[in-house]
Amino acid sequence: MEAYVQVYTGDGKGKTTASLGLTLRALGAGYSVFFGQFLKNGDYSEIKMLRKMKTVLEEGQILELEQYGEPRFIKQKPRQEDIESALKGWESIKKALHSGIYDLVIAEEINVALHLGMIPLEEVLEEIKNKECSVEFVLTGRYAHDDICEAADLVSEIQEVKHYYQAGVTARVGIEK
Repeated sequence: MEAYVQVYTGDGKGKTTASLGLTLRALGAGYSVFFGQFLKNGDYSEIKMLRKMKTVLEEGQILELEQYGEPRFIKQKPRQEDIESALKGWESIKKALHSGIYDLVIAEEINVALHLGMIPLEEVLEEIKNKECSVEFVLTGRYAHDDICEAADLVSEIQEVKHYYQAGVTARVGIEK
């Protein structure tokens, strides 16, 4: 399989949904997937479903799921434990990219971790540049750095036009969380 680097960014809803759709499609094709989620740690609906999916994979197929964060999403300056968790996650992503095991490696919310200075931008760019040509690499999250977008093969910017949050609707189980 020829593989590329994809970036999903912007202030609109749908970046995680896009990476989950790619995960579902890849698993359906018999591929192995590594799904790493930065800045989050919780039993979100998508995490519950991915865990269930692990039980029905084809022989030899792998779905690995990891989260690198606290049970809250960072909206202020990251604490030391947030940075340590992000760096641990980045090490796991690098291992997955070079393991020869996975066809698809997803780094959920890594763009936000980069934006907050929690992971060295130069290292991520180096990994993109030297990526195994058989591994699809997906980076999501707001604030994708211009250099990441330049290095990627596909960039989708998801823009908010209208959102029901502005009318006071909070995140709903099964839709946003």
